[in-house]
Amino acid sequence: MLAASPSVLVIASGNAHKVAEITTMLHAVGLEVRQQPEGLEIEETGCTYLENARLKAQTVAMLTGCWSLADDSGLEVDALGGAPGLYSARYAPTDHERIHRLLKELGRTPYRSASFNSAMALADPAGQIAVEAEGICRGEILTTPQGHGGGYDPIFWVREAGLSYAQLPHHLKEKLGSRGKAARQLAPRLLQLLGLAAA
Repeated sequence: MLAASPSVLVIASGNAHKVAEITTMLHAVGLEVRQQPEGLEIEETGCTYLENARLKAQTVAMLTGCWSLADDSGLEVDALGGAPGLYSARYAPTDHERIHRLLKELGRTPYRSASFNSAMALADPAGQIAVEAEGICRGEILTTPQGHGGGYDPIFWVREAGLSYAQLPHHLKEKLGSRGKAARQLAPRLLQLLGLAAA
């Protein structure tokens, strides 16, 4: 039997680019994907990426009465003790300033290993967490940006691809990227729960 209307999934983000990227990663045919209500700001008080993802998913699900998917991501640089980590987006006011601060703090050390870390959480319309997943992409910090992209993408070198994160084509970002790895783990169960795949 065909559903009367597409299942609705609200991505707990006000970032249209992130919503589009996650939608593509889920390969969610027959799913109506929306971004969270305009003007909504959720304070990220968790101590881990997963706690922040849960918090955002639960809040948006309860506000909208729809299934909600959230992610939280960060860059961890080994030589900086894992910084900026949970505070990646708040490290400085703009992407340019964040990159400048990171490169300045790292200096000329040859020890430049780092990782992008992502966590995703899916909440049902009542705000209960139904599925969660995590992904990690290992790499190193370049001395100068390569390619054009948001966040720290231009200075994060992905060894497996021989490209910066900003230079990765979509299929490689989906395969090697931290958010792509988390989305791949989570997608089959999400589609089952929303009635778009066989149980």
